[in-house]
Amino acid sequence: MKNRLVVISGCSGGGKSTLLTELKARGHVVVEEPGRRIIAEETASGGSALPWGDLAMFLRRAIDMALADHVAAVEQKGWVFFDRGLVDAASALEALTGEPVLRPLCMAHRYHRRVFMAPPWPDIYVTDTDRKHGFDAAVVEYRRLMETYPALEYEVLHLPKSTTAASADFVLASLDG
Repeated sequence: MKNRLVVISGCSGGGKSTLLTELKARGHVVVEEPGRRIIAEETASGGSALPWGDLAMFLRRAIDMALADHVAAVEQKGWVFFDRGLVDAASALEALTGEPVLRPLCMAHRYHRRVFMAPPWPDIYVTDTDRKHGFDAAVVEYRRLMETYPALEYEVLHLPKSTTAASADFVLASLDG
């Protein structure tokens, strides 16, 4: 059976969440970004596992959440779209700490072979209470992910800098089956 778990990744502020909102409106299951959920939980509880606090702890929580999301999504019917996922968190933790977590975790927990990447798009990039880093840091993250996904044997397709509806059409037309 083919893998129906599809990652939308790429540059922060590149329109991923907006695209996922469109896919959800079209009836698909969407899994929200672990990072945003962790920030909400940590902020509400006064915790320190935040990207601007204890980044390593934040990334470990993101890995745990992404693993749980992956397990839960397997039970869903149809396409399941992830706003980021395990590869993003494990790649960031390995880059930060040097811990060799990426390959063992990400080869054992696979997504669909095609991954969709939001390119850097300065015209729509904004910071907010959860995204405090600047555009330059977002581009560095994007470049790391553009090396990481192919190294893990994923085919990377770039999302068009277009309307949200056109991007959703592109994603759905690019999936096999």
